[in-house]
Amino acid sequence: SNLNINDVLGNYSLTLIDALDTLAVMGNSSEFQKAVKLVIDTVSFDKDSTVQVFEATIRVLGSLLSAHIIITDTKQPFGDMTIKDYDNELLHLAHDLAVRLLPAFENTKTGIPYPRVNLKKGVPPDSHNETCTAGAGSLLVEFGILSRLLGDSTFEWVARRAVKALWSLRSNNTGLLGNVVNIQTGHWVGKQSGLGAGSDSFYEYLLKSYILFGEKEDLEMFNTAYQNIQNHLRRGREACNEGEGDPPLYVNVNMYTGQLMNTWIDSLQAFFPGLQVLIGDVEDAICLHAFYYAIWKRYGALPERYNWQLQAPDVPFYPLRPELVESTYLLYQATKNPFYLHVGMDILQSLEKYTKAKCGYATLHHVVEKTKEDRMESFFLSETCKYLYLLFDEENPVHKSGNKFMFTTEGHIVSVDERFRNSLWEDILPGEEESAEKTKPTELKAANFSSNCNRVPDERRYLLPLKSNYMRQIDRMVGLI
Repeated sequence: SNLNINDVLGNYSLTLIDALDTLAVMGNSSEFQKAVKLVIDTVSFDKDSTVQVFEATIRVLGSLLSAHIIITDTKQPFGDMTIKDYDNELLHLAHDLAVRLLPAFENTKTGIPYPRVNLKKGVPPDSHNETCTAGAGSLLVEFGILSRLLGDSTFEWVARRAVKALWSLRSNNTGLLGNVVNIQTGHWVGKQSGLGAGSDSFYEYLLKSYILFGEKEDLEMFNTAYQNIQNHLRRGREACNEGEGDPPLYVNVNMYTGQLMNTWIDSLQAFFPGLQVLIGDVEDAICLHAFYYAIWKRYGALPERYNWQLQAPDVPFYPLRPELVESTYLLYQATKNPFYLHVGMDILQSLEKYTKAKCGYATLHHVVEKTKEDRMESFFLSETCKYLYLLFDEENPVHKSGNKFMFTTEGHIVSVDERFRNSLWEDILPGEEESAEKTKPTELKAANFSSNCNRVPDERRYLLPLKSNYMRQIDRMVGLI
């Protein structure tokens, strides 16, 4: 009921854990080793704390797994991040946490998990039967990595079952999913289909699960979902950088009819250009990113919800979210256009000017008035700072080591590794005849435009990525000019 509060703190050193791999990516081995030892010595999940399954998974479980992979990597690309006498303690902690989250998947008729669980007692007796699509359907990367590291299919099995259950509930008419579902009946309580809060990482993890595990069904679901998003959510001219019409925009629609439901977008949607980069739909990503950046330029931050019809924030706070920075970083990696370094500098200067506090950085309570809240979400260190750092650090091992890396939805770095592509079990879900067929990474296709996988032409590398008349059109659209 309160958009501004997330029950994620859990009393388990959330910020420390969430920031572990940021220290490694920054090459700070002494602080990384100190932080890991602190986690090993002091963190316990045996607590009477009720937490969100999704947030605990992406922030805590994901970071523990990422740090464990960094410590045990024989190549040590980030410098010496090994821990003396390390005995897989972070993996054991991750396993302990995941076991405490498992009750959320029990006693649900659909296999879609409860949104909250008490780390000591299981699902609270007064628990809601309603959960959001992203919260229930974005557990597969972390649970899958854990399963494959342990050789225990349980965690991947429950996470994959939840994804398939949600997928089976999509509209017959549009192929879209809603944003809130009843886990017992499978009925959609929230019928809004969009790319922001409640839906975002569901789509992201269909693709990233495929990249990591190579399961063909994940790619097929993603390609179908992406096509349905293009068909029903996308508005504006067909091509990003040519033609007449409004700038491309992804709106919130009714999942059954495809009819517009409201005229706001939320800041979480700014992740989508980054996802488009990963599938090679760079041109469309350029256009959509420019829209969010124009809003940032107007306020020096991205309001949680922005009403594009009223040209004003609907929900005016900014909790230091990383999504725009993430897309900026990925677009720079794809195009090497210095424009994105300029965007990063702009964001960095805004953060320094408006959010810096005596101890850390503060959530903006109001992007217009620039009032602050006494709160710094853990994703500021795990994502916002990491993506900004990597944007400017051309020589970082992430870019230079020859290793292939993927970021989780919480920005935790994971090596794309053969051992994750080989499961130790045959069928993920019982009762399925076909084997889990693997596909090569080269078979990744975006299901929309012919521009797919075309690198931005060299002659445009040092021009504005979006033609200046289209840039001005977007600036007008958000009230900048």
